Amino acid sequence: MKLTKKTAKSIRFSHILLAILMLINFSCLTPVRDFRKYSMPLSPDYSNTNSWAALPDKKDSADAIPLNSNVKDNQAEAAVDVFYIHPTLDFSGRGWNGDIQNEKLNKRVDKYPIRFQASVFNGSCKVYAPRYRQATLYSFTKRGKKNGDKALALAYSDVKKAFQYYLENYNEGRPFIIASHSQGSRHAYILLSDFIEYNPLLRKQLIAAYTIGFRTDTVFANIPRCDSASQTGCLVSWNTYKWGKVTENEYLGSNYYCVNPLIWKCDTSYCGTELNLGGLPRRFDRIDENVSDAKIQNEILWIHKPKKRGYFRIGKNFHVSDYNLFYSNIRENVQTRIEEYFRTSSKNSIGN
Repeated sequence: MKLTKKTAKSIRFSHILLAILMLINFSCLTPVRDFRKYSMPLSPDYSNTNSWAALPDKKDSADAIPLNSNVKDNQAEAAVDVFYIHPTLDFSGRGWNGDIQNEKLNKRVDKYPIRFQASVFNGSCKVYAPRYRQATLYSFTKRGKKNGDKALALAYSDVKKAFQYYLENYNEGRPFIIASHSQGSRHAYILLSDFIEYNPLLRKQLIAAYTIGFRTDTVFANIPRCDSASQTGCLVSWNTYKWGKVTENEYLGSNYYCVNPLIWKCDTSYCGTELNLGGLPRRFDRIDENVSDAKIQNEILWIHKPKKRGYFRIGKNFHVSDYNLFYSNIRENVQTRIEEYFRTSSKNSIGN
């Protein structure tokens, strides 16, 4: 598919808009009423394929492959699933939760996080990504916290319902990955606690969790931090910042589960750009090798200025580009963990 000037302009505008919204603290997008005074969008019916942004047998944005690359969509042959939870793209201020019947909102979700993030898993996994009544971005501000917590709880109730439906109707005992970004990762941490932390059978099916772009105070007893490229049953996260910057951000700050995606370890070694297999710029038109270095400092991920354009930064953080900067490394690592999972499972089966 040829990238038109109109499409490229639209992508740039979306990222610029997001930056402006964050810089002005969303003051113009505040829902004007209390959470309880809004009519609640209808709860999703996950037996309806329209309630899913991505399904393996559905033509959707998770099937996308970067232009001018050798990347392939292998969902048809994949032996592993990924349950991907997208970030919020609801900036409207018209209510506290987005409506999955809102076609404009759905198109934004499909065009950006599903295409730029969920697609990273299509080389090795069947992609399942539910639509849900995402909490508006204002929910994360101090002034919006009281109502925002209610909106986030409602959003999580959909994610939980979708995962339960996935387990009962799609999974069929297959190994799986949980992946997410930003608000989606907030929900993913709770999902891990509710379904996997104390469930040995599901823990056995979990290859890894990529809960990127959101911090947590939870330290799981039974889901360790990943500390090698081939470790399974573990958790990966990071928040990407401009080199030398520090933050006390309660959402995008330091995180015990921070892992360096260039080496898949949690130590503080500096990793040069030669270890970056390729980033995916916002035009979706190429893979940029050696685009960025990386180093963990105070449990956040530091990078120097990317060598190519197309990796958006908001002030001192690269939150919007958490996946894009390390697209090829993530893609390769997913395959590595899957191979190790089946190798270990086969060895254990023979041993028994």
